Amino acid sequence: MPQQSAKPQHTIVFDLDGTLVDTAPDLIAALNALFAREGIEQLPFMQAREFIGGGARTLIERGLAAKGRAVTTVEADRLYADFVSSYEERVAELSRPFPGVESALDALAARGLRFAVCTNKLERLSVKLLDALGLSHRFAAICGPDTFGVPKPDPRILAATVEAVGGRLCSTLMVGDSHTDVATARAANVPIIAVDFGYTDTPVARFGPDRLISHYDELSCAVTDLIEGTALVASEP
Repeated sequence: MPQQSAKPQHTIVFDLDGTLVDTAPDLIAALNALFAREGIEQLPFMQAREFIGGGARTLIERGLAAKGRAVTTVEADRLYADFVSSYEERVAELSRPFPGVESALDALAARGLRFAVCTNKLERLSVKLLDALGLSHRFAAICGPDTFGVPKPDPRILAATVEAVGGRLCSTLMVGDSHTDVATARAANVPIIAVDFGYTDTPVARFGPDRLISHYDELSCAVTDLIEGTALVASEP
């Protein structure tokens, strides 16, 4: 009797800021502290929250643009370095996992799924944050734009993250909160679940994710739907 090929171990790749962890309080505090040192008026919390998601440099650029400030490349580099240094000191002071994250990971891990993080936050900051929150051991890889030299939405960062954990894109799905995440998944031909509580100035539902959830209690069912109802197949096309 011929042997059946084993089903692949599915990989779930998570965005970090606004998806797994509510990092806005620490990010915005670091941004406003930077602005205060530079004599720039601070940003309201809810306005600044919408600027998160493209990495620290993008956050600073969006914040400066909101204040009508233009800077040279040299000044932008200095501000970025100052921000990273300040943020690293308080990376997990107020940041917390979104409700239900750990229970959802427990449930999915019990089903044999493995996890990775693919974020536009620097790798060392991502690891430091997840270490401080007691979450880093749950992820087989934690990758940032500096890990492979490309940021999201370039699909190469997602492909390299999956390769780093021994997975395949054909048995991968992504969880994110923004247009950047949807665009990354689409470019890599990977299904995506979007959370509707993350950081985006446009509702993420408008970008057409495969599933939309409002709480991590809904993640397991959404994963099941995508694994059983989409082209997550056992072999490469």
